[in-house]
This record gives sequence, C-alpha cells and structure tokens, in this order.
Amino acid sequence: QVQLVESGGGLVQAGGSLRLSCAASGRTFSSYCMGWFRQSPGKEREFVAAISWSGANTYYADSVKGRFTISRDNAKNTVYLQMNSLKSEDTAVYYCAAAPVWATMIREYEYTSWGQGTQVTVSS
Repeated sequence: QVQLVESGGGLVQAGGSLRLSCAASGRTFSSYCMGWFRQSPGKEREFVAAISWSGANTYYADSVKGRFTISRDNAKNTVYLQMNSLKSEDTAVYYCAAAPVWATMIREYEYTSWGQGTQVTVSS
C-alpha cells in the first residue's frame, strides 16, 4: 500500500481556482490508479475524479466535468486536482485514494489507501 498526504486546500471565492496535491510514499505509486473524493457536512463521501496508472484514462463526476482536471506526475509520486470555476457546493473535505486496478473508480471499496483529507471552502 501507499501512504497519501493531501495539501492545497483553503478558502477561495466562488469562481476562483485551487489546485490540490496528493503526495504518495512508496516506490509503487505508478502502479496505482488514483482518485479524488469529497465529503460535505451531513453528506456521504462522493466520487470526484479518477486517473489510471499511466494517466491515459480519466473519469469525472458529472458535477465537476469541465471544471476540474485530474493529473499525475509519477516521477514525483504526486496526483493533482485542478479546480476551476469553483462553486459554493464544492465546499467539502477532499480525499485522495489509491486503487490497485482500474474498475468503475466511483466506489470507495475499490480503493485500498486513503489520505486524511484537505478542507476546501468556497465562499459565495
């Protein structure tokens, strides 16, 4: 398994941008597919985006498609989530997670490692 640490969260005005990073420890990072999830107060954690081990495949929740971009740098053991045109409903704790295989990518049970999360707050 890999250990994951998110960073880059913060407070931003609606319409603004943030880039989240997730740094992974371990030499096997490049063999994992990576995903981002988020959880708002009182709601279940939901899928945001996923990227395959090579970066060739990506998948997004409809709610963020066209606004968020997931990418990875295997040389730096890091996955990113670029968030543009942020809305108040994007306010949540954002988690990155690692999955050993590319499957549906939207189910939490597909992921074997999770970070602690980073808070994103979008003010309207």
